[in-house]
Amino acid sequence: MQTKPTTHDVLIGYFLWIFGFLGAHRFYYGRQISGTIYFFTLGLLFVGWIIDLFLIPSMNRDADYRFVDGPVNYNIAWLLLTFLGVFGAHRMYCGKWLTGLLYLCTLGLFGVGIIYDFWTLNSQISQINHADRKRAGETG
Repeated sequence: MQTKPTTHDVLIGYFLWIFGFLGAHRFYYGRQISGTIYFFTLGLLFVGWIIDLFLIPSMNRDADYRFVDGPVNYNIAWLLLTFLGVFGAHRMYCGKWLTGLLYLCTLGLFGVGIIYDFWTLNSQISQINHADRKRAGETG
């Protein structure tokens, strides 16, 4: 029986959970709406943030089924976005050199681009990985 490759890592999820009262782990697992709510409510006044300590393994499993594995690693891209996003490091890692350089010169398009990437990075990576699979002649 073939198992689906993992796209997200529980340890990265817990590492981002440390900043979870700002929604970082929720965005990482593709839960943009609750990530935004956490951002504006400090993790639902820290209560939701504590509860998520126990929910991360199930969020990780869901993310592994939702997103496409491939050459662009979600974990690296998310760490780059979280800590070096204003410099465009995550975009350059994904092969988007032009917008990466634009982010570098504009501090992530003055912060708006960073918010956009928190909302869409998982789907951007899935699209890149899916296109790579099609080029390689795989199905997925």
